[in-house]
Amino acid sequence: MSIQLADILAARRTIAGVAARTPMVPSLAVDGDLLLKLETTQPIGAFKLRGALNAVSAVPAGAPGVTCCSTGNHGRGVAFAARAAGLRAVVCMSELVPRAKVEGIRALGAEVHIAGRSQDDAQGESLRLVREEGLVEIPPFDDPLVIAGQGTIGLEMLEDRPDLEAILVPLSGGGLAAGVALAAKAIKPSIRLIGVTMDRGAAMHASIRAGRPVEVVEVASLADSLGGGIGLENRLTFAMCRDLLDDCILVTEDEIYDAMQALYYEDRMVAEGGSVVGIAAMRSGRLPAFGGPVATILTGRNVDMTTFTEIVAGRGVRLGEVELKGRSYGA
Repeated sequence: MSIQLADILAARRTIAGVAARTPMVPSLAVDGDLLLKLETTQPIGAFKLRGALNAVSAVPAGAPGVTCCSTGNHGRGVAFAARAAGLRAVVCMSELVPRAKVEGIRALGAEVHIAGRSQDDAQGESLRLVREEGLVEIPPFDDPLVIAGQGTIGLEMLEDRPDLEAILVPLSGGGLAAGVALAAKAIKPSIRLIGVTMDRGAAMHASIRAGRPVEVVEVASLADSLGGGIGLENRLTFAMCRDLLDDCILVTEDEIYDAMQALYYEDRMVAEGGSVVGIAAMRSGRLPAFGGPVATILTGRNVDMTTFTEIVAGRGVRLGEVELKGRSYGA
């Protein structure tokens, strides 16, 4: 099984008119030439709509509905796409997913099944629905149609700014990173693709280092949308991320906290912790000089607003057993 640029071009035709062609704007949150691809402006507030629309479009006629596991935004995408297609949707989520994301999915007309404390537990419930009720699974990342849908972001970024030297991609299961990297490198082979993720429970980073898909312990994180495993039987995204990403950078929870503040105060934008890891990497000083413009993807805006308010106010935030100390922006 392989994915080509032609698959991404076909996905663009499929999702046109429903998924937005999102803007890319300069950021003031870092010193340097950083552009933000605003997937926060999608109808569901997140990039996951692209892959979901492309995959749901291929569901066979007569299917009783679709199911997926999700940390939030994929579920919103599947719920939106299924409602547009007149299909039942059941989204399976772990207990770690913030309530705001669960309620957002229900508001789109989908059923929500809460199962266990990990993405693997939620995946098991989704597979049960496939076996017992005949629902069609829409995988969150390890699926050719989903990857191709997410890859349309890379097409747009290089069309709008062919001078880009690097793209910083939030890295989780790898559907976004694999699709964007494939599209971008097909158009401009010299461009650098850097995956960025949190430093606790980062499954794809750990798997690439191990040379094979591995399990990780999931923990509460400001970047909750980047949580979850990649699947020990991963078919596509592990190899694609291993082969197409030039590097992978880890950022701390404190750095994500700082980046959320910087995006709000400098760019007047609200985004999830998983969206700002590229900004966090730039502000951390861990990245090399690229010699030209760099872009990152603001993947979603569906943040828990209570937590976000605490962060921008400079107050402390508890993440499971970890307490992040509060600090005013710029202090």
